[in-house]
Formats: sequence, C-alpha cells, structure tokens
Amino acid sequence: MVVAVTTDREGRWWQAMECCSRCAAAIPGARTAATYRPPQPSNRPAPAPTGAGTPQFSDRQIVTDAVPAPRAAPRPAPARHRRPQAKIAQRVIPHDLRPVALRDELVELGDLFRAYQQREKPDLALLADLQERKARAFTAWADATGEGALRWEARRAEQAAATARSQHQARTGIIPLADGPTVVRLLTAPAQWEHTRSVLEHVADHTPLPGPEVRLLVLLLTLRTASTGTGNLVGQDVAALGLTDPEDLIDKLTGCGWLVLPGTAGELLASRPENATPITVPCLAPGEDGPGPFTFGKKMRPKLSGWAQKVISDKKLRKAKATAATRLLALTLATRTNAAGDLGSDGQGVALGFLSARVPVDPRELQHLVDRLTAADWLTDPVITDTHLTGRLTERVLPLTCPLPQ
Repeated sequence: MVVAVTTDREGRWWQAMECCSRCAAAIPGARTAATYRPPQPSNRPAPAPTGAGTPQFSDRQIVTDAVPAPRAAPRPAPARHRRPQAKIAQRVIPHDLRPVALRDELVELGDLFRAYQQREKPDLALLADLQERKARAFTAWADATGEGALRWEARRAEQAAATARSQHQARTGIIPLADGPTVVRLLTAPAQWEHTRSVLEHVADHTPLPGPEVRLLVLLLTLRTASTGTGNLVGQDVAALGLTDPEDLIDKLTGCGWLVLPGTAGELLASRPENATPITVPCLAPGEDGPGPFTFGKKMRPKLSGWAQKVISDKKLRKAKATAATRLLALTLATRTNAAGDLGSDGQGVALGFLSARVPVDPRELQHLVDRLTAADWLTDPVITDTHLTGRLTERVLPLTCPLPQ
C-alpha cells in the first residue's frame, strides 16, 4: 500500500489517496509519497509518526524520515456560556418581570409553542388553546409594563385563536351551540353537506317514475352507484326503506331501463352480504365527454350513502313504521337547517313549495307527515304557515344534520 498524490495539468488542485502500488502506477501523473511497511513481529508496538504534514495510513504505520513534531498542548477547557434568555414570539422575557407568576406563564407558553412546532401533525384545538392563553398573558404583560405593542400582540393572538377554532370545527363538524352542548356530526365538512344537497336535488329532478316510494328507492340506488354508475346491493338495504312492494318497484325501474340487474328483482331482494348483487344505473355512468352528474369521488360516495342510511333507518322512524314520504321529509329537513338545528339558514323556516318538490305528496298531507316526525322525536315546535314550515330538529338528530351556509 502507498500514499499516491495526483494533480491536474495546471496544478490548481492536489489529491492524495491510499491505494495499492499497482493502482498508483496505473494512474497518469501519480507520484508515490509514502510506502506502507507491514508490522514486524515484536513485543513493542510500532511507533506512530506525529510529524506535521506526514501522511498516515489506516493502521498508522508508515515509513518516513520526518522529524516528529512536539505534542500539541492540551486544549483549555471551554468557558461556561450564559444560559440563553427565555423568549416567546421572538420577544425576550425580562428576568425581573413581575409578578413572577406572569413570567413563569410566559416562559411555559414559549416552551409549549416551540414544542407544538415540532409536532408531526397539527392539532388545531390545542393551537387555539395556546393562542388564547397567549392573548391573556400578553394582555397582563402590557398592563404590567405599559407597552402598547404587547397589547397589539394580544389582539393578534385572539384572532389566531378564533381562526384555529373555526378551522377545527369545520374539519371535525364539532360546532358548539349557544344554548346547548357541542354537536359531533356524522358528516363533518361543509363540502360533504353540499354534496348531500346535490344528490337530493338530482334525485328530485331525475326520478323516472312518480311517487315517494320510487323516489326513496332511487335515492338509495343513486347513492350506491353515484361515482361510476355501478355498485353492489343486498336485500337488507332495500328492506330497510319500508316500501310496500319493493319487488314491483324494482321491476318497474328495470322495465323502463333506468336500472340494470344481472338477474331478477326477487334474486336481488334475497341476496345477502356474502353474495351482493351488482347493479348498474346507466345514466350515472361517466360519459366519453366528461364525468357523471356528480363531482365527488369514490371516497366521498360511501360517506354520503352511510349518512342517508342512518336517517332512513333511524330507530324511532322504524319503530313508528314511517312511510317513504315521512323518511323523504326527514332527509330533506336534515339538509335545510342552520348550525343550531332551526329550519332554514336564518331560522325562518323552509318554503312549502320547496318541500312539495322534494317530497312528492299532496300538499294537504304535509301536516300529517310533520305530525309523524314530531311523534318520532325528530321535529319540535313545528308551525305550518301559508308559505313556510318552521320549527327545529331535536337534539337527538342534530348529528345527522347538514347545516346550510350562513
């Protein structure tokens, strides 16, 4: 083994390498600077060279005539550094800040904010709490020192806390009510609420046959096939709708071409989860010129379908043997409330003309349907005027609501 040195033609850079003598001889322009000497059998360890600029091999055994350099003096122990000053929001917290409890709160908040920045995933609820604490602490700091910039920083923290809290509520669907507990909704995002309304509107405009029972069945089939025009269905799904003659309705839908089945309606109603029936709704399949009638994708579809199934198969509606029209009205009202559950975006009710378009029954039957929902603990304080239905959904069903935008 040797230490070989090479340089470029202009001599601008030099490179030293440890390699075998044959490799050094094969490198153009390489010169040998030192040669490795195998260790000799001896009881004494081979001396390690310490000369300045002496090349060193991996085992520190080389042949060189360099004069050993004197050993370097031990490095003095480093001087102690001052402890860094406590900071929060790029502000130094004075050591003499009083009261001491305020200074301790500011120091702790600074540590908590730095720890939050190291989190892998954001926690908006935690961030909102930290910002609220910061707003209170900076207000107290401004009162103690009379510095106006601190009060301005406190107002910024209050705004940041409100923004983080609002974002957390929009992502989780947990919206606190002014006069009640928080609501954890089955569908958590405003985009999901808009998609439910788009599906109900599409079904109201494109049901191929008249009657509330057909519309309820079409709604179920639409939600099962909305993304691609195809899906799976079992008899239990249809039985949960409480239809009078589901087999006849399925035959009518297949007879008009709206629904395509691989077998008969009886086979569909007899199918179980282990042998679900594939169904096709041709009008919902994406065409060559673009997507189908809905803008949501495959991951959104089962969420909307699960929401509708929860409303339709509500325990008290099933116990009361609610009709298809009653369940359609329940679905419609669940998407026409404000955050507190009052009917209408402003709490002023839902127009009767809108309800007649969504629930295909005689307008004179609307009072009967409202009474059925009230008895099933779905609706409270309902009032039907000449133009609107007012009232409020009960706290029991608030998790199923899809609030309208304000």
